[in-house]
Amino acid sequence: MPGKPIKVTFEGAHGAELAARLDLPTGPVKAYALFAHCFTCTKDLIAARKIAEALTIEGIGVLRFDFTGLGGSGGDFASTNFTSNLEDLERAADFLRDAFEAPKLLIGHSLGGAAVLAVADRIKEATAVATIGAPADVHHVTHNFADHLDEIRQKGEAEVCLGGRPFVIRKQFVDDLGGYDLPTQVAKMKKALLVLHAPLDQTVGIENAGKIFDAAKHPKSFVSLDQADHLLRDPDDAQYAASVIAAWAKRYLPEGKSAKPDIGEGVIVRETGLGKFQSMVMAGKHRLLADEPEKVGGLDSGPSPYDYLSTALGSCTVMTIRMYADHKGIPIDSIRAEVLHQKVHADDCAECGEQHAAKGGKIDRFERIIRFTGDLDDATRQRLIEIADKCPVHRTLEATSLIVTREDRV
Repeated sequence: MPGKPIKVTFEGAHGAELAARLDLPTGPVKAYALFAHCFTCTKDLIAARKIAEALTIEGIGVLRFDFTGLGGSGGDFASTNFTSNLEDLERAADFLRDAFEAPKLLIGHSLGGAAVLAVADRIKEATAVATIGAPADVHHVTHNFADHLDEIRQKGEAEVCLGGRPFVIRKQFVDDLGGYDLPTQVAKMKKALLVLHAPLDQTVGIENAGKIFDAAKHPKSFVSLDQADHLLRDPDDAQYAASVIAAWAKRYLPEGKSAKPDIGEGVIVRETGLGKFQSMVMAGKHRLLADEPEKVGGLDSGPSPYDYLSTALGSCTVMTIRMYADHKGIPIDSIRAEVLHQKVHADDCAECGEQHAAKGGKIDRFERIIRFTGDLDDATRQRLIEIADKCPVHRTLEATSLIVTREDRV
């Protein structure tokens, strides 16, 4: 299931701070994807949100961001062009590579689709590319302001209305588009390709999908979006595109290799650089987040360290009882353990023994509430509660542990 999107920022091609959202699954991250939005759109378009949601359910993290001068990003849109968009995409890939892992999947909508096709070879780790309503010729975007082209060429710029909002388009933007031969770049792209396009797309005609598909080498796939419009405004259309991309991508996204050298014998925890406390937890092939609540300055993007400690006790309890029940043939349908943690004064702790009272001050109190479902008599239930105390993590927490710390210099 998807977690709460995390607001992040990174520096774009022109030095502006770019606004982004990182959508992460609540479980292990199998791979990361990078999403590029359409011309003058934003990262929060319904298609972007739906695709991110569908991919996180499949264990894929998604970074979607606003290009320079758009949405929540800084910078001057009038100074940007297709080349700077590609550079922004590279900066986004660098951000993922440095903080987590380089993107394996590139997804682009409309001109963003053309952008991911053009930049794909520069992001070496990417193994798959998916486009939605992408033009086969980047110059196609000038159709959005065709009535102003003469003014742009004569005066150097013009203010145009796109999607009900004013934008300044400069001559350098138009001239820059002429430097790209997308079909030739697609033909050289050694990555799996998925082309999604609506036959009734009135903004970018279906013939564009045919040109991109014909230029690409295998493996390549085409999916018709039937009655959808260019922006996938209907949530059902956006959800369909999202589910198709998620299902298709799984075939081409092997587990990331860049993180493997950092796998040790135990658990590795490292800062992500996002927020004040967020850390990536690596336990073998598993990837999790640790964080603190917003009220203490965190992003609330993952369990806190004490949440993980409670998780260890709760999960160990459930597993220990299950092993005992199966060994004894006790018919338990399900086992649930809730763990509450708080720090209490030893003097105020009614359950505390002499060893706790002798320490004085505050101690950690874990309250464990266990629920069984099944046809169990009272004697059996009491025995299972006693077995819970034999959980190895329970014993570790009650005993005195030795923690040795040393520096690992690199």
